[in-house]
Amino acid sequence: MTRSLAAVPTTADPTVSSPSSDLIYGIRRSARAKRVRVTVDRNGVTVILPQGASDRTAETAVARLGPWIRDRLSEQEAATEIVRGRGGRVPWLGELIPVITEKGRSIARRDSARILVPEGDSTAALESLYRRAARLEFTERLDRITEACGQSWTSLRIGDMKTRWASCAPGGRMSFSWRLMLAPAEVLEAVVWHEVCHLDEPNHSARFWALMDQRCPGHREHRAWLTSHAAELVL
Repeated sequence: MTRSLAAVPTTADPTVSSPSSDLIYGIRRSARAKRVRVTVDRNGVTVILPQGASDRTAETAVARLGPWIRDRLSEQEAATEIVRGRGGRVPWLGELIPVITEKGRSIARRDSARILVPEGDSTAALESLYRRAARLEFTERLDRITEACGQSWTSLRIGDMKTRWASCAPGGRMSFSWRLMLAPAEVLEAVVWHEVCHLDEPNHSARFWALMDQRCPGHREHRAWLTSHAAELVL
């Protein structure tokens, strides 16, 4: 969750306590940052500053955005409790799938009713499984949806973008976050429709939203779900 006052390469990440509040935050400086940006995720609060900006700039931003930051921290806390309550299961396109550790296994694999993971760093193995599955899932949906719209796509990148769930670059180059596999299938589907509609209308004009209303009824509810549950889409 972010509030601007874009993901970027950064330098040091000191931890700072705001003199004007009880908020603790990290500071990062970026050669690409053009303005102050505040992010709140499960790792805490981070202020990203342009090179040359003073620490006081970060303090001012945190003080000004204090209510928003506290709301996001509360959402993160609630999301953490939801994740803890999964009981050894992980979400997969709307289902909660049990995760079983299997001795001698080298990679994670899903069968019809469970996910088998190796001993040790199971989170890394799980993420690798989700990334592989995401490539197959998005490929199938992009093929089907672009054909329905009389469009085409040229490349697919599966990543873990920090500021957006997906993007559509000129020439039909598509990018999606693997974390969308943690959302219900209809939410993931709506994100694909959103990006494919950008092949017809690159901005968020009235025509773009009219296309979305026509092609993907219910997309507003799915978009709202994604906004409300974003913090829960973690392993």
